[in-house]
Amino acid sequence: MPDMSASASLAMTHLVTLAELDEDKVTPGVLGFIVFAVMALAVWGLMRSMSRHMGKVDFKETPEVEAEASGVPVEPQKG
Repeated sequence: MPDMSASASLAMTHLVTLAELDEDKVTPGVLGFIVFAVMALAVWGLMRSMSRHMGKVDFKETPEVEAEASGVPVEPQKG
């Protein structure tokens, strides 16, 4: 039976070099991904809600001619 210790130690040295962490390197990790995903879902929900509410808004204004004919005094709009 061949000796597996040499190949096992070689494999472990490759795994150790892949697993080495650079102390100066900072990554967001799982928590950063979760925070980003929650914020993305919140923005998506807010945009969907805004779209629904904007669909309910009536942007048509009554013409001033109809307002004058009904006897209601028309005041100039400020702004």
